[in-house]
Amino acid sequence: MIRVLRPLPVESLKLLVFDLDGTLIDSAQDLCNSVNAALGHVGRETLPDPLIASFVGNGVPLLLRRSLARTQGISLEQVEESLLARAQSFFLDYYREHKLDFTYAYEGVLAALAALKQLHDQVDETGRSRGQAMAVLTNKPVRPAREICAALGLAPYFMNIYGGNSFSTKKPDPEGLLALMTEAGAWPEETVMVGDSKVDVETARNAGAWSVGCTFGLAPDSLSDAPPDVIVDTPADWTAALSPVKIESRL
Repeated sequence: MIRVLRPLPVESLKLLVFDLDGTLIDSAQDLCNSVNAALGHVGRETLPDPLIASFVGNGVPLLLRRSLARTQGISLEQVEESLLARAQSFFLDYYREHKLDFTYAYEGVLAALAALKQLHDQVDETGRSRGQAMAVLTNKPVRPAREICAALGLAPYFMNIYGGNSFSTKKPDPEGLLALMTEAGAWPEETVMVGDSKVDVETARNAGAWSVGCTFGLAPDSLSDAPPDVIVDTPADWTAALSPVKIESRL
């Protein structure tokens, strides 16, 4: 189902930017396993998977800081930096080896991307593309992000894949999204950020772009804190919500 809070200017969109974890892929189990492995490495008790999954979205340092704070019952600021550094180093090594143990693309993602790309490859009578360029902007480190996209057959659909260490800042700072706009020759009003959390919505807002929220991801509850312009329940809804065709509001 598609719920339209603010209609997208689909006829003039030039760039679609997708989050990765919780939007294109379900990576929760591998992330949870890696966090708990890191916690065990530094002598901390493991945490329930749903709790760890709720911490995903702001990058590895904050994911581990939140997890360590919870195991000790302290604030984020009270986590020892040396402990965080040890946990992060182990996490990155472990995740590099186990990032594809259980991770998979959500059902319908590849078909939706294929349909959107096919539309992009078509041109109208003026020679203008009928669709939009596509890219990935995630807070996951860029190397595993690109390796996962390549392994799952996602990479060919994107003009670029950027991670949390590709720029000096992470989402919701708009730096990465603005860089992709420059590469695609798109203005903010011609750009959409697609994601499963308020981090992605806030990234879009901070860049002056549009936003689509996905209710099937890792942090859909956070969308109530920052409502996107359009809400979709499945990847299959992307083609209707993002293609230059008229869609009907179902609110």
